[in-house]
Amino acid sequence: MKRRYFMITATAIILLLIVTIIPITSQQTSGEETLTASPHTERQTNLSAIDNEQKLQRFTYDSGLDFDYPDAVRGVYVTGPSAGGEKFNDLVNLIDSSDLNSMVIDIKEDHGNLTVSVPEDSPYSDAAVNYIDDPRAMLEYLEEKGIYPIARVVVFKDSVLAEQRPDLSFTKNGEVWKNNKDEAFVNPFHKEVWEYNLEVAKKAAELGFQEIQFDYVRFPEGFETRDSELDYTQGDYEDEDMSNVKRRVKAVTDFVEYAREELDYYDVDVSVDIFGYTATIEEAPGIGQNFPQIASNVDVISSMIYPSHWTSYFDIEFPDKEPYRTVNEYAKVENKILDQLDEDEKPISRPWLQDFEAPWLYSGSPTEYGKEEVEAQIRALNENGIDEFLLWNAGNNYTENVDYTPID
Repeated sequence: MKRRYFMITATAIILLLIVTIIPITSQQTSGEETLTASPHTERQTNLSAIDNEQKLQRFTYDSGLDFDYPDAVRGVYVTGPSAGGEKFNDLVNLIDSSDLNSMVIDIKEDHGNLTVSVPEDSPYSDAAVNYIDDPRAMLEYLEEKGIYPIARVVVFKDSVLAEQRPDLSFTKNGEVWKNNKDEAFVNPFHKEVWEYNLEVAKKAAELGFQEIQFDYVRFPEGFETRDSELDYTQGDYEDEDMSNVKRRVKAVTDFVEYAREELDYYDVDVSVDIFGYTATIEEAPGIGQNFPQIASNVDVISSMIYPSHWTSYFDIEFPDKEPYRTVNEYAKVENKILDQLDEDEKPISRPWLQDFEAPWLYSGSPTEYGKEEVEAQIRALNENGIDEFLLWNAGNNYTENVDYTPID
């Protein structure tokens, strides 16, 4: 991909040419006696050109690793313990022996912990659990194997930061508020929270990850029903002349736009995970996600469209039992939205697919998700012109012998 890199590089070359040519041109038009520059002027021009060339070279960061963007990203989710443990080799072998080619690796996970080690004096030291002892060596190995690395950074679901800084979270009766899963969120209205997460993302880019994937870029689910009972501040958004719903949408969208700008120097793609149902409504009133607004500010949009996570959408009574039809109907909706965006704003679609079972939906045995169900979801995407996908399994236990390019 790396479209922005090409644009920056081309601009840099043009600027460098202008910097080196303009001094000579201006001398020629000022009179015959200035057609030949003095040694002093010539030295100044050369130094200026060198200085500007050095500045232009700093427009993008070079991690020292070289990865090619795949023909189409076909990846799996990898936890910190898996990436730093024995399962890592099994996952590499799975990719080596199939048409998979990418890994989405937790760098900041769902509780707010960093999976890599940091210095003791780092503001993240209390959050680091050091699952991955040597992330650079891991990335060098992935480079050798030709496996495309994506860093997953969970943003606003962060129990660690919320407990450390209740002022950056949502509180109730003086205590940090947690949802029914005993999880805490931090406040997307706070720019300090933005910076906290962007520093993690930048470090991942410096390590050599080729893409930063932001997850939980939202307020807690059902926030519209808790808005009045929680204590929190709206920061710079407090004076915005709009409803609280619109303020939440603006804060989330602004974060995504700002993150992409801040990461531009690192020449990484930026992706966001988003609830699939947000493509079916104007905007999610509680969580602050507006599908087209987020999509127009990222390189990749990854909708979580697991059949088990839909209710009776698309006139499908039990979506978990009909993976092909569920994904097929969703893809039509998403394509319609993305086709309305300007070409330079249109991201790659790379949905999350289900490679796990959902026993909580059933009174008896659940629908088994194996080779047939995984392939059905991929086929539905491919038939709608969507070639990229990611597979989710919380324990990283993926189905074997799947054809990941079923309609090639």
